[in-house]
Amino acid sequence: MFFKSLVGLCATALTVALGGAHADPLQRPARISPLAQQRLINSIAALSPTHLIAVGQRGHVVVSANAGAAWTQVKSPLSSDLTAVQFLDAQRGYAVGHDGVVLASTDGGAQWTKILDGTAANALALEQLKGTPASEERDRLLGELERNKSAGPDKPLLDLYFTNPQEGFVVGAYNLIFQTRDGGKSWQSWYDRSDNSDKLFNLYGIRAHKGKLFVVGEAGLLMRLDTERQRFVRLDADYKGSFFGLLDAGDALIAYGMRGNAVISRDGGASWEPLASGLQASITASSRGPDASLWLADQLGNVSVSRDGGKNFAAVKLPVSMPLAAIYATSGMLVLAGARGIRSVSLPKE
Repeated sequence: MFFKSLVGLCATALTVALGGAHADPLQRPARISPLAQQRLINSIAALSPTHLIAVGQRGHVVVSANAGAAWTQVKSPLSSDLTAVQFLDAQRGYAVGHDGVVLASTDGGAQWTKILDGTAANALALEQLKGTPASEERDRLLGELERNKSAGPDKPLLDLYFTNPQEGFVVGAYNLIFQTRDGGKSWQSWYDRSDNSDKLFNLYGIRAHKGKLFVVGEAGLLMRLDTERQRFVRLDADYKGSFFGLLDAGDALIAYGMRGNAVISRDGGASWEPLASGLQASITASSRGPDASLWLADQLGNVSVSRDGGKNFAAVKLPVSMPLAAIYATSGMLVLAGARGIRSVSLPKE
């Protein structure tokens, strides 16, 4: 089993265990519960400084119209755990999650439609690879995809990045990579288009920086999209631990991961150097504030901030402590989310 953030691993296992005796989560709508905002939340997206949407356990989607002060659950067509959400404007957004699901909204998150799941994704990847020229490598990958199809929709999508409402990528466990150019009406598998050794490493994060697209994953995996070759090519950050995410810092790009480790590039990914994050536990979330401040959060609930473009990070004392999977910085406030739900805290005055 795989999960975007370490803080939710136990909760996700419990969800699977309890749900196993019930209907397929791909067919069962998320249960409306007054406690949805107090359960595991994995990701936060902003449609505006005050209009926020968050997703999490058992297909829960919650929205806030007041910058996180209060939350309301909206309907979701499935009860698979959701791991990441992104909005491109005030209307169009996407979310991904377990069982290979991709959801889409065209009305600001009020309603959601499933546009991909693991069953369809497995079949799609297999058929597309069969249409490529024969080779020893292709035959090996076909064997892997055959096993994926036989296993069913058991592999999660863990992150997504859309450059516009029509074009985007979703990534996940065991090198799952799919691209759409038409808003999710059709998908192209990129399973054979990455420098992911043996296709075994999980892909945890994908983000754009200065017009280039980057992906991070297990065992120090860091890749950049080569648009001419139409392939994600590996970069060397001189770090062998897992990366869990990326933060576009404006003039720089930060990749962060286990035990507070992070690296930073100021030349579009050509070179990387260690970054003193100010954190000791695994970094599971990040955000860029409206004032260009940079925020990192770890699985134990510690938060650090940089106000000089990532050159220096300092610890932030918060009134609450909770394991974190997502963080959103707005003017004077932080919205924190994780295994204990979602809440807003006022930032301490400097």
